[in-house]
Amino acid sequence: MTIYNINYGIGWASSGVEYAQLYRAKMLREQSERVKFIFLDFFAQENIQTLTSHLGFNDDEIIWLYQYFTDIKIAPTSYTVNDLIETLDMDVTHQVEDKKKVKLFNDVDQTYVLCYLKEQGKPFVDRAEFVSRGKLIRKDFYSYTRVFSEYYAPHENQAKVYMRQFYNEDGSIAYNEFINNNSNLYMFKDKILYSKQEFVAYFMNLLQLSSNDIVIVDRSKGFAQPIIQNKGESKLGIVIHAEHYSENSTTEENVLWNSHYEYVFSNSNEIDFYIAATDRQKEVLSDQFKKYYHTNPIIYTIPVGSIDEIIKPLNRRPYSIITASRLAAEKHIDWLIKAVVTAKQTIPKLEFDIYGEGGQRTALQKLIDEKEANPYISLLGHVDLKEVYAEYELFLSGSTSEGFGLTLMEAIGSGLGMIGFEVDYGNTTFIVHDENGHLIPINITKQSEQQIVENLADAIIQFFNNDHAAYHNRSYEIAETFKTENIKQRWFVLIKEVLHD
Repeated sequence: MTIYNINYGIGWASSGVEYAQLYRAKMLREQSERVKFIFLDFFAQENIQTLTSHLGFNDDEIIWLYQYFTDIKIAPTSYTVNDLIETLDMDVTHQVEDKKKVKLFNDVDQTYVLCYLKEQGKPFVDRAEFVSRGKLIRKDFYSYTRVFSEYYAPHENQAKVYMRQFYNEDGSIAYNEFINNNSNLYMFKDKILYSKQEFVAYFMNLLQLSSNDIVIVDRSKGFAQPIIQNKGESKLGIVIHAEHYSENSTTEENVLWNSHYEYVFSNSNEIDFYIAATDRQKEVLSDQFKKYYHTNPIIYTIPVGSIDEIIKPLNRRPYSIITASRLAAEKHIDWLIKAVVTAKQTIPKLEFDIYGEGGQRTALQKLIDEKEANPYISLLGHVDLKEVYAEYELFLSGSTSEGFGLTLMEAIGSGLGMIGFEVDYGNTTFIVHDENGHLIPINITKQSEQQIVENLADAIIQFFNNDHAAYHNRSYEIAETFKTENIKQRWFVLIKEVLHD
């Protein structure tokens, strides 16, 4: 039996979906289940193994769609600059190294190869660009050998990729991908596939799934149909990671699903089970299936994370606040910054640390600068927070939509007081109003940003002006439900029931 988990991509600043998969991997490994994590996106900047291993996946657990059709294994980058030089059909007249780049020149032919290193100061090459007479001709991508090449041609004064060639270990061609604007064609020795949907369908067929296999889909938008149609005899489950419908656009007659789930909800007769992260979301979804589709699909509640151990510090930093998330607009870190600035006027000793990376980092730093808040508000980047949470007294969440909220769970595991908006599903799972923190009512369409920020600031002031030892103790009590042993048991039950009942 194998449990296959399907996702799109992975990055240095991964989302809660990837972290949820990692938690799942850890629990299923401990139960000696065979797990595979499938990534459907195309990766061009670096070896996928660098990203998956950085997050904590094992190499033998990873299947990359594009590499699956070759005999090259998922492995760390070990191909060196010297390895590359030995393959060149040009003489290297000189070379220049600059941080994570090495440039190999042939001055006679006006040709050079630009090597992008995995790490500065080490010779391992992630990719190389081949340039002749000022024009990009080809890019090669490596792990322990050359994995694939991209070929380029001039188009409107730019280099445009028109073909990718994927190799086997011995250098033979496994298949080619031809690219024309938004269309892709995949050519094998005995088969031509005319879209990525067909490519995914072919891949699913080659997995040769049996009735002993389980396929768990974490993301499926655009590829749900080929996955469903080619799942074979396996059992297929859909994980719900976010708010699954639009409340404002839903009426008594029709429900507007989140586009990521529309196909898999509309075709519930093809789905063996769904997984919600909270009981509340399970309840809402179950009621909606009955109301709008007159169906009663199997829905399990399994939190997307777990707590290995409760962490109790000797001391917490007084008046310390933490938040942790992707630095994305929907996380509303800007509201939190403004709220702390406001609360600081009443509680002068406040300090606020923001952990995470994302596209909003520059804008958030600019806001901190404008508020002259650098002495007490810090952007601290992506950090392993397991041992860090317990240094703080209070966790802030600015998100108005969380399917679960891994950082919320991790925070209560370290006994933090909690403040967040009264929205389904994460906040109301981990925050019990006036017991371990404060839930703040919010209506974005009717409240101004100033009102929202003032409400947050008031809650912060209220927390620190009261004895919050009881809040810490209550968070520890809530955390017990999410201990790893309890969540592992839920997975054990799911597997047993899905395969044998």
